[in-house]
Amino acid sequence: MHFRNQWTDYCANETVYCKKLFHFLNENLHYLNEQAAKYGSTIPYWHQTAQDKQVSPHAFPVDRLLNLHGDIQDLEAALNRRVMSRVTGDGSCSALVKVVPGNNDLYFSHVTWTKYSSMLRMLKKYTFGYHKTSGSNIPLRATDCTRDMRSTTAPVALALFAALCQATLGLDAWVKLNTVPATFEVIQGHPRNSDDVVAWGSFENAINKTGFGYLEIYTNEMLPDEYQAYGAGFLEGYLTKDLIRMHFENQWVDYCQNETAYCKKLFNFLNENVRFMNEQAAQYRSSSPYWHQVDLILNQLAGLDDSRKGFTKYFPNWSYVNATDLLFLNVDGDLEDLEGSLKRRVSRKVAGDGSCSALVKVLPGNSDLYFSQVTWSTYASMLRILKKYSLRFHKTFESSEPIPGHTLTFSSSPGRIFSGDDFYLISSGLAAMETTIGNGNPDLYKYIIPQTNLEFVRNIVANRLATTAKEWTDLFAEHNSGTYNNQWMVVDYKKFVPGQPLPDGLLYVLEQLPHYINTTDATHVLRAQSYWPSYNVPASEFIFNMSGSPEQVKKFGDWFTYDKTPRALIFKRDHGKVHDMDSMIKLMRYNDYKNDPLSRCNCTPPYSAENAISARSDLNPPDGKYPFAALGHRGHGSTDMKLTNSSMFTKLEFTAVGGPTWDQVPPFQWSTSGLKDRHAGQPDLWQFTPFTHHWRSGKYDDY
Repeated sequence: MHFRNQWTDYCANETVYCKKLFHFLNENLHYLNEQAAKYGSTIPYWHQTAQDKQVSPHAFPVDRLLNLHGDIQDLEAALNRRVMSRVTGDGSCSALVKVVPGNNDLYFSHVTWTKYSSMLRMLKKYTFGYHKTSGSNIPLRATDCTRDMRSTTAPVALALFAALCQATLGLDAWVKLNTVPATFEVIQGHPRNSDDVVAWGSFENAINKTGFGYLEIYTNEMLPDEYQAYGAGFLEGYLTKDLIRMHFENQWVDYCQNETAYCKKLFNFLNENVRFMNEQAAQYRSSSPYWHQVDLILNQLAGLDDSRKGFTKYFPNWSYVNATDLLFLNVDGDLEDLEGSLKRRVSRKVAGDGSCSALVKVLPGNSDLYFSQVTWSTYASMLRILKKYSLRFHKTFESSEPIPGHTLTFSSSPGRIFSGDDFYLISSGLAAMETTIGNGNPDLYKYIIPQTNLEFVRNIVANRLATTAKEWTDLFAEHNSGTYNNQWMVVDYKKFVPGQPLPDGLLYVLEQLPHYINTTDATHVLRAQSYWPSYNVPASEFIFNMSGSPEQVKKFGDWFTYDKTPRALIFKRDHGKVHDMDSMIKLMRYNDYKNDPLSRCNCTPPYSAENAISARSDLNPPDGKYPFAALGHRGHGSTDMKLTNSSMFTKLEFTAVGGPTWDQVPPFQWSTSGLKDRHAGQPDLWQFTPFTHHWRSGKYDDY
């Protein structure tokens, strides 16, 4: 309305002038972006100038008209507008600074003079936690983006700062299905109780408070499944698009640099893989629950991709969903094996690299069952989101039977529709998590082909369809891609009754390699020793031998064995100290590498912060000497902790801690770490405490 009142006819009969004006504004934007990119990390002035280096020059002139009405009179003169807006003798404002007698007070007053058509006004208040330069890499904080500051440019200011308010205060939104024309449309605010609501949810970025953002997505079970899936992705992309961009830049912006041949093969592989999934889904989704869920995964990815590209109203092409662009953010776990199979010139794999610690622990007397995982990853990946999906899908395209895993909560990252850590609590009564075992046997790479389903697809399908731990492992084993090779632990909380014996089928363990899957009911291990630990080494002798681990043992010793590696010994020594949630958290965050004899190694200095339940490789000295790279200095370690028990599981809730451990060691801080990794959107100091996030009910009236 403000734009129409002020500017809708501004270019009427002024084509030549407006062409010069918009050219001037685009050149100005280009100049600002260049200077901000060049000097934003060192010069406060240019850091403050930079709003978003990706601002589109095509949309920019309209926004600028609302913000440069004070500049416009001089631009009209400089660019020779045919009819000038300026009126001879025109006044604009009166002002007074007044000291009260005796210097008792100081008054500061202003009266705006302007056209009456401009009187669509707002009072606003902006509170920003900006820093002097971008070098601090601390995200913005905003407390109130709408009140108490007088402005004549309210509509555009709201648009410019929408992403900022959204990311820091939290935002509710919903997806509407329009019939004429047929489109999905994102609308901010509370959903109506109406048949045209496809999905609704909320996002809050609390990374400066807890180390995580919180995302909730709900869908309308009365609509077709493909509408629900696309709408869920469309809404998530809208709510988290800024974090998706930062996460991609932190992790992947240089991935293909000097790797042209490999990346060409990689993108061909992914395109062939998407083609395979689309073809199989189109053929079997009406009769196969498995392929119906694969189809919905592709639709969800497509909605997420369309929305994060900037669409707020869109309708997809259902005939062939191409999700390859966003697929890249969901295959980072698979990439280690794809790099080996497709012969990346420089592998990102680090010798001895660990990824996650996990523990299933039964308390004395079978009084409770704890389920916990610690993610190990690069610190550049610490832009994290805890997510809740309540997706009311059905077994097949033509079925009315709901899927058992319709609701799940999990730890994740921007742009991912799965966990990746992985850690899930599921409405079917199952909890699933993994640690990576990897594949060191290059002879198995021949089994990695695009006519399979990548790991993230298979774990989503298993999460949605399985009702028992065994069924989960059976579903996951289908169409094994041989990528992201993990040890999975699946607990059936329906089978756990406090104080009662543990029944068979309560804990299943699956281990994967290319072409091979080993599955076992490991409940007897819980009965015998009250815990199942996991620490990146295969428990199955067959998988251990096939993975190439014996060669590593011969070369480096016990560190690569199943029962004598440091974490195995620490879990064995300390699991008996667990008697409540606090003591379990203490064990999962444990790292006393300078004092614990189990953290010692044939190194200089004679210990490594990698040898702990929660690694802190940044604490290893850069000039140290280590037998293999994983024990040395790098921006890698524990990046969180998640823990649930039998009572919390009933609400799909878990306790979490964000960031590297700091119980026995100093907290991690980017500005003092010496690391050069990208970390846009992250806090500087990671010193957060455990918390439990309480999810909403998902009902309309809860929004």
